[in-house]
Amino acid sequence: MAAKKTTKKSGEFSKDQYMEWFRSMQLMRRFEEKAGQLYGQQKIRGFCHLYIGQEACASGAVSALEKDDKWITAYRDHGHPLALGTDPGKVMAELYGKSTGVSKGKGGSMHMFDKEVNFMGGHGIVGAQIPLGAGIGFAEQYKGTKNLCICYMGDGAVRQGALHEAFNMAMTMKMPVIFVVENNGYAMGTSVQRTSNVTELHTLAEAYDMPSAPVDAMKVEDVHNAVAEAAKRARKGDGPTFLEFRTYRYKGHSMSDPAKYRTKEELEEYKKQDPIEQVKQTILKNKWATEEELKEIDNEIKARVADAVQFAEDSPWPDASEAYTDNYVESDYPFVNT
Repeated sequence: MAAKKTTKKSGEFSKDQYMEWFRSMQLMRRFEEKAGQLYGQQKIRGFCHLYIGQEACASGAVSALEKDDKWITAYRDHGHPLALGTDPGKVMAELYGKSTGVSKGKGGSMHMFDKEVNFMGGHGIVGAQIPLGAGIGFAEQYKGTKNLCICYMGDGAVRQGALHEAFNMAMTMKMPVIFVVENNGYAMGTSVQRTSNVTELHTLAEAYDMPSAPVDAMKVEDVHNAVAEAAKRARKGDGPTFLEFRTYRYKGHSMSDPAKYRTKEELEEYKKQDPIEQVKQTILKNKWATEEELKEIDNEIKARVADAVQFAEDSPWPDASEAYTDNYVESDYPFVNT
């Protein structure tokens, strides 16, 4: 089944694919805009990292991979489960800290998990998910499946030692992993140029002879193609790939970040490359939908987000007894429980 995913030029993707991308990315955009508003109203508390501007990084990968593949990322993690099909109401309820959330209200913004769509989190410790992603890939390899793990990280995480250990092991054992750095230019508030001697981040993989490439992640087609090629390699048993998704976040690192370290001109320049607008223009150019039809889809998505908010508002808080559950898991393997 995976062999059907081949590299395509932008004109070779179907109407259905573009409409799917538009719906997926627009849902992420509207959801995150609403989350930002609710944070300002103190409905959502704690840390909150929005995905606005980076939507193609998730949507393009979803269309290139298979439903049994595994996903893991850092704490900017609302967009990935939404792109994979997680109920927006459960994601919003998790932001609220309600018991109906995807992590029962215990994880909040940074720790989303959804087993139903093979989303393994949402991890708050910088770089911690990188060796976990390698381990998930190894598990699939050990079980003899053709599944892979796609492991996302931010540009700040590539300076964690865990990355190098994971890269070395993954390449040595030819693990089926696609490592992705979502390079939005700033680790928290500091630019890549100020924190790393290596600014072409994909070249870090060269130390391990790991195939790597830069990707214009403002173009969903480029994301799809790069991930499809990496997936083909992984499923053949040729090991991991490191992709540098060059993207941009329109908001600050988190809701507490005023983003004064960059200019308004820089932000506006990136907005001209908006991934959703590019998909929208392709749809209009090919007459696959009219402005009015796309507006209607947008209205449907806004209503869906509004329903998600209402679901979160109406949901109960976790019971106090829940503080002591889900801390450990029982296993069939004796050594786990000793």
